[in-house]
Amino acid sequence: MILDLEPIFNNEGMVREFSYELDLADCELSGTRPFTTPVKVSGSAGNYTDIVELNAKAEFVLEMNCDRCAKPISVPLQIDIFHTLVTHLNDEKNDELLLVNELRFDLDPLVTEDIFLDLPAKFLCKDDCKGLCFKCGKDLNTDSCSCKKDVDPRLAALQQLLDN
Repeated sequence: MILDLEPIFNNEGMVREFSYELDLADCELSGTRPFTTPVKVSGSAGNYTDIVELNAKAEFVLEMNCDRCAKPISVPLQIDIFHTLVTHLNDEKNDELLLVNELRFDLDPLVTEDIFLDLPAKFLCKDDCKGLCFKCGKDLNTDSCSCKKDVDPRLAALQQLLDN
C-alpha cells in the first residue's frame, strides 16, 4: 500500500487511518509457505511536530508444522508495528528514526520486515510438546516408545558399574 505522506507532513496534528490486506502467499518460512490467508494491516500515521508516527498492527494466521512433532498447526499472531518517520536527519547514526526521501511511502516492505523480525523462533502445537522419538519416530505425545536411550560414550564406564 502506498501511503501519501505529503499532506500528513505538511499539516501538524493531522492523522490518517489506513487498513488493507497484504498478500504474503509467496513468502517462505522454514521451507514452507505458511501465509495461506492475507495479512490484515490496520493503523494510523500522524504528524506530531514535523515527525510522523506510524502505528499499526498486523494480524494473520500461519499454517505451519510443529517444530517437535511435525503435526500441522494454525498459529494466530498479532504484530505491533511502530516507526517514527522523518524527512531529514541531524544525526546520520540515529537508527530509531526512519528517513523518508519521497513523500509517497510503500508500507508493504516495512510491514513484511517487521512481521518476519517478530516471528517466534519455534512453532509448537503445545508448550509441553514431547516431539518424536529420534530412533523409531513414534509421537511421544500419544505413546511412549520402547527404545533404549543411548549412553554418552564418555560415561560408558560409569554405566557398566550401574549394570553390575
